[in-house]
Amino acid sequence: MKIVDFRSDTVTCPGGEMRKAIFEAPVGDAGYDDDPSINELETLAAELVGQEAALFMSSGIMGNIVSTMTHCRRGEAVLVGDKAHIYRYEGGGFSAITGVLPYVLDDEAGVPSPDSVKDACPIRNVHFAQPSLLCLENTHNDRGGLAVSPIEFQKTVEMGRDMGLAVHLDGARIFNAAAAWDVNVKEYTSSVDSVQFCLSKGLGAPMGAMLCGSEEFVSRAKFARKMVGGELRQAGFMAAAGIFALRKNVDRLVKDHENASIAADLLSSAGLMVELVPEGTRATNMIYFHLPESGPDSEELSRRCLEKGVLLNAMEPRRIRLVTHLDMDEKDLRRGVEAILEEVNNS
Repeated sequence: MKIVDFRSDTVTCPGGEMRKAIFEAPVGDAGYDDDPSINELETLAAELVGQEAALFMSSGIMGNIVSTMTHCRRGEAVLVGDKAHIYRYEGGGFSAITGVLPYVLDDEAGVPSPDSVKDACPIRNVHFAQPSLLCLENTHNDRGGLAVSPIEFQKTVEMGRDMGLAVHLDGARIFNAAAAWDVNVKEYTSSVDSVQFCLSKGLGAPMGAMLCGSEEFVSRAKFARKMVGGELRQAGFMAAAGIFALRKNVDRLVKDHENASIAADLLSSAGLMVELVPEGTRATNMIYFHLPESGPDSEELSRRCLEKGVLLNAMEPRRIRLVTHLDMDEKDLRRGVEAILEEVNNS
């Protein structure tokens, strides 16, 4: 029985063509900047997002930490959404490693409002940690995987600029946002000071992320990456997977969004409460839904579904997240949702 894995789009495994690219990749020592596959990937990534340069990172979390270390001095403040991944789900490294103070803003709409960014910047006074960085997330995971529109995104970016802040985009799934709004990804990425995006989520590579910015920013970020142990050697094998992902797997992201919409309709039609993304944003490849009080809770439902070969992510006691990805076709999706509904109703 084939496993239907709804836990995340990080669970994808390389297909035959990607494995071939990995096997045949020319490699060198990336620590000396002579791994040709790493160099090709970094050039490609920078061009795609409209930035001058890029660095390969082992993970998106590393990319976010290195970016914060590069933009900020210890003791400074960072404006960040109250449900942002960098704030809630990265093991506290945001503060423990970088030594910055988070000023937390409401990001229910996907990004903090321009007014909230303005109001969060204190007067310059010895009593207050001074913010130097605004961190934005798009798509926003914990807000339903929503994609903020380019227009609303730019409004918040511009306010950050007006307040003298650098702007970092945690764009782990930024290509999903671009696909949702049918725009070039540069509509989001070319105007920020740095952007991190993952190769290992919807794009389907086995590992890695890219941190992109100006040549001056990337030059400084190399030191921060070295400090956290992120300098690699023959990393070209993984770079080859990233190159393949960027050239082959971006356009197909819309299929994941279509499958997510099908799943949301099936769950909603069965009477479950499916979270809708706010007006002015768009859904992508995630579905969040809530379980009725009379049936199994999230952990129990996950245990039951596992026995049927369906894997779930229990986010809260009665809140479930489903994520669609390239290793899941519509037939798999429907079988997985059917198993969920059977167990929800088997109370």
